[in-house]
Formats: sequence, C-alpha cells, structure tokens
Amino acid sequence: MPTPQLIAFDADDTLWPNQPHFDAAEAEIHALLAPYGDPARLGEAIYAVQRRNMSLFGYGAKSFMLCIIEAALELSAGAVPGRDIQRVLELGKRLLSFPIEPLPGVPEALAALKQRGRPLMVFTKGDLFDQESKLARSGLGDFFDYVEIVSEKDEATYRRVLARHRVPPAAFVMVGNSLKSDVLPVARLGARAIHVPYHATWVHEEVPAEQLTGVNFQTAASMADVLALLA
Repeated sequence: MPTPQLIAFDADDTLWPNQPHFDAAEAEIHALLAPYGDPARLGEAIYAVQRRNMSLFGYGAKSFMLCIIEAALELSAGAVPGRDIQRVLELGKRLLSFPIEPLPGVPEALAALKQRGRPLMVFTKGDLFDQESKLARSGLGDFFDYVEIVSEKDEATYRRVLARHRVPPAAFVMVGNSLKSDVLPVARLGARAIHVPYHATWVHEEVPAEQLTGVNFQTAASMADVLALLA
C-alpha cells in the first residue's frame, strides 16, 4: 500500500475509554426513572429522545444531559421532582470531567508513528469544548499535527476535511472503533479504514452486518496491530 500522507485517529473509545462512562451514567438514570416507566424499555425511550434531538444538540455529554431531562419530563408527565433533575445535572457534569486515561498501547503506537515522521490527526465528532478538554486531559495532544472536531462524520465531512488538507483519499488512513463513523464513509471514499473494535458501543453507532458486505477495510485487535498494519 502507498505511504499515507495523513493518518487520523478517532478519539472516544479509540484513544481513550468513553462509552463505559455513559453506560454507567445511564444505569443510574434508569434507577432514577424506574418509577415512571417500564424498566425494560427505558433505554429505548431515552434513545428515542436522543435520536429526535441529534440535529439540534449533536453528540456528547451536554446533549445526553438535555435529552435525559426531556425524557424524564415526558415519562413522568412533568412530575419528576427537582432533586432528580439536579441528579441528572450532576451526572452530566461528571461526564464532562472524568479522568482521561489512554487505552493500552495508544501512547506507544502514536510515539512510534511520530518517530516515523507520519503526519497524525485526531478526527472526532461531538461538542467542541468537551472534545478539546478530553484531548487536553489525555496528555496525547503533542502527538498530533492536526485536530478536527466535527458535528458529523459522513462522506461529505471526510471529503471536505481531506480537501482542506490537500490529501487525496488514496493517501488517507482512518483508525477508529465505529463502523458507522470511522469505517463505512471512509471506505466509500476509497480511503483506507482500520477498524479497532471496542467492547462497548453506543446503539447509534451500530451497523447491520448486511451494510458491510463488499466494504473494504482492515480490522486490528489492538494498537500494536494498527502499528503493524501501518509499518
């Protein structure tokens, strides 16, 4: 394969854990909202509110917090007490400030690529302030030449970012855990996608198996494997 001109890494659940923090917060939310609905369907109700508001709130902890408050008001018909709303706010603040610890092998892989002289980019979606804060807390910022924080990761966004950096798709590599955001749009552009699965995935990022038929991408079990694929 040709030497890449730009190697991009997703952030959440690729460079550091993220979804487990949201899963833990949602478990607390389920306990909080259990009096107002069928416990087995609370997850569906919350996701329905999130999906409805994505075009307004985008992704991230702030969006999550607003959607939980809206879901609580809907499920309780407005009867949810203020102390429960306060608890949701506290959980949201926790999601905006949890310690960032790089996943195993991440600093070593980035250091090795940097030593090889490969231009590196963080390419993530979500709230600008939140993602910038996570990168700063991670201690990984100095490894990257570029940071792109976008509202959505689709073909149009990838095409626009590559054009701005003057990198043709054939010379671009995207490494990430999400088939929906990091693999499918990249592969469809003719760029190289490396999927690094993570044990926790938000339902919104799940992709039916049939959508992967004929899609050309690579899979790595670890960052060491990513480094080997990029050797």
